[in-house]
Amino acid sequence: MMTEQTKNIIKATVPVLAEHGKEIVTRFYQNMLQAHPELKNVFNMAHQQKGQQQEALARAVYAYAANIDDPLSLNALLENIANKHTSLGVQPDQYPIVGEHLLGAIKEVLGDAATDDILNAWGEAYGQLAGVLMGMEHELYRVSAAAPGGWNGWRTFIVREKNPESDVITSFVMEPEDGLPVASFEPGQYTSVAVQVPELGVQQIRQYSLSDAPNGSTYRISVKREEGSDNQPPGYVSNLLHNHVNVGDSIKLAPPYGNFYINVNATNPVVLISGGVGLTPMISMLKRVLQSPEQRPLVFVHGARNGKVQAMKHKLRQTAADHQNFRLIMFYNEPLESDIEGQDYDFAGFVDINQIADKVLLPDADYYICGPVPFMRLQHDALMNHGVPETHIHYEVFGPDLFAE
Repeated sequence: MMTEQTKNIIKATVPVLAEHGKEIVTRFYQNMLQAHPELKNVFNMAHQQKGQQQEALARAVYAYAANIDDPLSLNALLENIANKHTSLGVQPDQYPIVGEHLLGAIKEVLGDAATDDILNAWGEAYGQLAGVLMGMEHELYRVSAAAPGGWNGWRTFIVREKNPESDVITSFVMEPEDGLPVASFEPGQYTSVAVQVPELGVQQIRQYSLSDAPNGSTYRISVKREEGSDNQPPGYVSNLLHNHVNVGDSIKLAPPYGNFYINVNATNPVVLISGGVGLTPMISMLKRVLQSPEQRPLVFVHGARNGKVQAMKHKLRQTAADHQNFRLIMFYNEPLESDIEGQDYDFAGFVDINQIADKVLLPDADYYICGPVPFMRLQHDALMNHGVPETHIHYEVFGPDLFAE
C-alpha cells in the first residue's frame, strides 16, 4: 500500500506535471529509445514523430497523480491500457525500463527541484501502478492462451481475401497458417497486426477492429488508408497493407483483445453510432446481434464524407432491407452529385443526434460510439443532454498510450 506521505508528495506535484508534463515525457521517450532501440519495434513511431504519444502519456501521468487518492476511479483507463499492452506483447521485464527512464526524465527536467523525496515517491507510485497493470495483463494472457483456438504472442496468418470496401477502406480476410481454429472474440474487439516497415527499418504494430462476426476459422479487418497531409506523414502500416500485402501473403496477428464490446446476451435495444472508419467494430456488433434469436431493436447511425469513401454501403442497405428489427441512418457531410438522398444517405451534414432523437432515443437502450475523438465527444454529450445515463454509453478510443498505438 502507498503511504500517505507518498500520496501527499504525488498530489503536490500535480501543478508541476501540468506545467512540465509534455517536456518530461518527451525526454523520457528520447532517452529510453536511445538506450533500448529494440523498443522501437513496439512503439508507434509515427505517433512519436507527431508528438501524439508524448501528449497521451503526459495526460495519463497527470490523471494518475490527480486521482492518487481514488485509484479505483482509474480502473476503466487501466483496463484499456492492459488490453492494449497484451495485444502488443508487452512483458513484465519492460516495466523496470520504463520506470527507470521516467524517473530519470523527471530529474533531468526538474533539476534540483526533483528532490530525493519526490523521486522516491514517484518510484513507489510507479511501482504500484506497474504491479496493477502486470497483474491485469498476466490474467489476460492466461485467458487468451487457455481459450479454444487461443494463443499468446504472434501467430502467422495467410491472407485469403483482399476486398476493397470503398475508395479508402479495404478488408483483409486471414486464416491461420497452421490450419487450426482461431479463438472467438467479443464483437467490438481488435487484433494487432505486426509488419516490417522498410522506411523505418523496424517492426510496427497497429491495432484494427475485427470487422466480422466470430466464425472460428478466420479473422477480418477493414483498414483505412491514411494518406497523410502537410502536417503529418502517411500511415506507414495502412499504406503497406493496401499497396503491398496481397492474397497468399503471410502476416502476424495477436489474439483478440479490447474492453469495448457489445453484450451479446442482453435483450435491450442497441444503438450503434460511428464516424468514418469507426464503423468497423460496429459491423461485427451488427452481425452478431442480428444472429441472435432475441430480435433486439437495432439502430445503426453512421457518418461519412460521401458515397465513395463509405465502406460497405450496399451491404448495409441490403441488411436493413432484410431485417425488420434493424434501422440504418446515414449522414453524408459532403455528398457528391452521384449520391442520392433517400437512397445512398438520409441526411446531409454531420451526425446530429438532435435531428434524429425520435429514432435513436429508445427505452433502456445501450449506445456504442466509435470514431474520431471529437466525434465521440460530440455524440456522448448529445446523448447525455437527452438524459441517457452514462452507464448506457460505451465508446472506443484508438490512440497513443504508454506502449499502445
